[in-house]
Amino acid sequence: MMLSEGNRSIIPTFILLGFSEYPALQVPLFLVFLSIYMVTTVGNLGMIIIIKINPKLHTIMYLFLSHLSFVDFCFSTVVTPKLLENLIVEDRTISFSGCIMQFCFACIFGVTETFMLAAMAYDRFVAVCNPLLYTTTMSQKLCSLLVAGSYSWGIVCSLTLTYFLLALSYCESSIINNFICDHSVIVSVSCSDPYISQMLCFIIAIFNEVSSLLIILMSYILIFITVMRMPSTSGRRKTFSTCASHLTAITIFHGTILFLYCIPNPKTSWLIVKVASVFYTVMIPMLNPLIYSLRNKDVKDTFRRSVVAKLLCHSI
Repeated sequence: MMLSEGNRSIIPTFILLGFSEYPALQVPLFLVFLSIYMVTTVGNLGMIIIIKINPKLHTIMYLFLSHLSFVDFCFSTVVTPKLLENLIVEDRTISFSGCIMQFCFACIFGVTETFMLAAMAYDRFVAVCNPLLYTTTMSQKLCSLLVAGSYSWGIVCSLTLTYFLLALSYCESSIINNFICDHSVIVSVSCSDPYISQMLCFIIAIFNEVSSLLIILMSYILIFITVMRMPSTSGRRKTFSTCASHLTAITIFHGTILFLYCIPNPKTSWLIVKVASVFYTVMIPMLNPLIYSLRNKDVKDTFRRSVVAKLLCHSI
């Protein structure tokens, strides 16, 4: 983890370059990312509050959605404040412990979201394909296990990768050409052989992506087959409409991840990596509550009633 120089231990520090190569864009980017973070915070916390105050939303689907909102809020909060700080200060250093902690928590929430979306796909599959058995199949116990399993697996993945990162040696000061302490950029500034850590990260990432996508694809293939067998056109339209928000969220989330995997040489495509990373870590947490709320009548009605009630209270 550290280098020794005589009897003195050297604690490594990292410099996050972020978007420093574009000095004229620092203030505009700060304002843009600050606005996005404010919308993310209000949107996700607002979604959690709306689900909590409306008894009609105390269902399995909204249980998953409230946890997704919590994960998105936490994911954004791990990444965005440091990004904002680095856009307005000259000193872009981050301590070794700070960098490792940022990676650790970002990994927890990133993996958790991956499997939370897969659990939501399974929930939609049961609701559409086995509606009569829905309450029996999607019991409170099973849903709690799916939610707890998503968080637990995220923690296991994160602690495993963090342990192997801590086993590496680092120079006294290293430059990270990104705005976030991602696994790939941390191992790239290591002074020791990162092969085991890289291979482990690759195996975990492939397992998480393939297994979650298999669950999602199988669920939606079966949903599609069931819907196409429906005699009523309005029934098909209504069923597709209930799945549209989740499909949109999945497409954006996994599309961005697959795009990052498909970049042929990240070392020569740092700007593309940074833009894709911004979309993955900053934009998606903002988009999810918007996607789910704009297409959801119950959420919009609860929001309107809350706003009207507040206005009436202030007017009295």
